[in-house]
Amino acid sequence: MKFQDYTYERPDFDLYKKDFLHLVDNLKEAESADQVKQAIDEVSELTASLDTMGTLASIRNSIDTKDDFYDQEDKYWNEYSPYYQELSTTYYKAIMASPYLDELKDTYPRTFFQNMQFELDAFDSSVIDLLQKENQLSSDYQKLIASAEIEFDGKKLTLSQFGPYLESTDRDIRKAASDAQWSFFEENESKLDDLYDELVKVRDTIAKKLGYKDFVELGYVRMKRFDYDRSMVDVYRKQVLDYVVPVTQKLSKRQAERIGIEDMKHYDASLQFLDGNPTPQGDPDYIIDNGRKMYHELSDETAEFIDFLFDKELVDLLSKEGKAGGGYCTYIPDYQSPFIFANFNGTSGDIDVLTHEAGHAFQVYQSRWIKQPEIVFPTFETCEIHSMSMEFFTYPWMELFFKEQTDKYKFNHLSGAVRFLPYGVLVDHFQHEVYENPEWSPEKRKQVWRELEKQYLPERDFSENDFLDKGTFWFRQGHIFGMPFYYIDYTLAQICALQFWKRAIVDKDENAWSDYLAICKAGGTQSFLETVETANLRSPFEEGSLEGVIQTIDQALEEVDDKAL
Repeated sequence: MKFQDYTYERPDFDLYKKDFLHLVDNLKEAESADQVKQAIDEVSELTASLDTMGTLASIRNSIDTKDDFYDQEDKYWNEYSPYYQELSTTYYKAIMASPYLDELKDTYPRTFFQNMQFELDAFDSSVIDLLQKENQLSSDYQKLIASAEIEFDGKKLTLSQFGPYLESTDRDIRKAASDAQWSFFEENESKLDDLYDELVKVRDTIAKKLGYKDFVELGYVRMKRFDYDRSMVDVYRKQVLDYVVPVTQKLSKRQAERIGIEDMKHYDASLQFLDGNPTPQGDPDYIIDNGRKMYHELSDETAEFIDFLFDKELVDLLSKEGKAGGGYCTYIPDYQSPFIFANFNGTSGDIDVLTHEAGHAFQVYQSRWIKQPEIVFPTFETCEIHSMSMEFFTYPWMELFFKEQTDKYKFNHLSGAVRFLPYGVLVDHFQHEVYENPEWSPEKRKQVWRELEKQYLPERDFSENDFLDKGTFWFRQGHIFGMPFYYIDYTLAQICALQFWKRAIVDKDENAWSDYLAICKAGGTQSFLETVETANLRSPFEEGSLEGVIQTIDQALEEVDDKAL
């Protein structure tokens, strides 16, 4: 059966509720631990089927945001997901109150119970209307971004389709493309301001209704941060400023010399090489064929996985009108199927998607043995270790895609991984400031973004664009609107992935792949710091943990004659 044949049917909430509560009653009335376990397994099966329908609706809506049927389904899930969440809390409360709880903890992973407690801590039926509002505002942002049809180069382009123009070797084209792209955000500035202002206030109200000091506290609970807090994140942030920003400044100067521009502006940032950035040397079919070859040669496990993914057409890769922006991997439980969504645009990012999102998909494919839907995927920062590390484990096969541009790609990719870190931390730092000060005006938020931007990204020069210079770059960072506090997870995982790069590529450590495979199989049965330990990596929160790996990368990049690439 292929993805197109996977059946979607909107659940009947009342019927689902009746079945669900019947199972919860069985759990409450159980006379032995075995009876409780049976009820848990039955609830897991029912929940997995619900997740399957919600995921299918979400995928098909993102593939075509103009499809009326799935637009209505999106509205249904926005409205009803808090009610389904309310049902889950009755189930979680019943487990936590079970007289057999200690025996259950000997059977199921600890994260299953941690996840439950955090879900209970993040929800109350009194905030259902606010959660519905939050869901709808997030969808409104996605639809606004997907609605962009910008006249450029005699075509109507989506935001995703600007990629090649922004990397053009012609500076006038880069500037014109950047101006055209940002004009969409400028035209919609008041809409975006209003949307975010409402989101901040709704989230702040939810947090305070639930008894939290601010939404930062609730945000950490929602993100299931089982074993770290904001003070540990603060230690990590300082390390990025101390060890990473000096290296990114060196890389920025090298880029300016490489492309022969002394007064680098914001629209020059995407061009890394004077003769153009590395690009895939083939069309999407070529990329997919070589992707299959790469994963067949990497390991037996990745060979089986990639055949499953491609044979069942569990990918949607091409950018097209009406398609939501960005890329993601998700999981369809009833079919035990990962799904990859992307927007290919002819840049090296297409290969990054094939490795990054495939890393997510490979992890969840390896974790199909886990029966509890809540912990098939781990928490987000752990998920990103799998995806970002896969980008490095596939380095030996990059020649398949880039041919004579392979060294250029590797330099660009590795330096890009380092250059990304300050931006990722900036996005997170900004959100801490915003949610600690929910009364701020839109103008104040922009001012604070720009101040933080100057700390983390001092090389950014927006002097030729007043709109960006007042602090609006974050308008296009969808995570800020739809997934608050997610973004730093990419950077935490990047530090872990860079350690895998050092072990697998520099040190030729044969155990690197087996450690990676181990954390993929563990899935969500381990917390972030437990996963780091299983992988034999250092925690990013440990003082000095960034210094060594960043120094190794700095040396590796210094040894490359980048002007000759």
